[in-house]
Amino acid sequence: MIQLEGITKSFGSLQVLKGIDLTIHQGEIVSIVGPSGAGKTTLLQIMGTLDQPDAGTVSIDGENLSVLKEKALSAFRNQKIGFVFQFHQLLPEFTALENIMIPAFIAGVSSKEAEVRAVELLQFMGLSERASHKPNELSGGERQRVAVARALINNPVVVLADEPSGSLDSRNKEELHQLFFQLREKFGQTFVIVTHDEGLSQLTDRTIYMLDGTIVTKS
Repeated sequence: MIQLEGITKSFGSLQVLKGIDLTIHQGEIVSIVGPSGAGKTTLLQIMGTLDQPDAGTVSIDGENLSVLKEKALSAFRNQKIGFVFQFHQLLPEFTALENIMIPAFIAGVSSKEAEVRAVELLQFMGLSERASHKPNELSGGERQRVAVARALINNPVVVLADEPSGSLDSRNKEELHQLFFQLREKFGQTFVIVTHDEGLSQLTDRTIYMLDGTIVTKS
């Protein structure tokens, strides 16, 4: 599903990634852990095509992303990869339903089709009654569930999450962590999650430990 080979990345004189080789299989839920500065977020951004490696190749769903030009890469990212960030990044002027639909509009999906899919996701998230609410009218846990629904609207093959529960209280953290497994069961997505949360990393199928730009263990 995801294949990284020889990934290196430097910012100025600082080498952040030092030759990463990693395979993640279809349907896996994998956590990436390690101290701050280990290179976790940089690796996730390269995996998600938000940044380019200095060397090495990234393949997702059989597609070598290293050879795609910018327009094709953007289309691939929109259709095949969903993103969940620590802070929900919802647009404040739009409702929960509208926020979820935005990536579908970018992909050229009709308004009717996008709404049907967004309503289905809101129902799965237990947020049907919150569809017309704007982000400032939602709780932190609700906002993050809307952000997860937005990541899923185009049926991506992989969802990449960067500290998705980092801003939530313990109850909402636990609910969000369980949600990832429910989503995998229903929709079959692969999840790669950067986290400092030990509870989440212990739940995932596999934990990748990073230190100083390298992978030290893959349990």
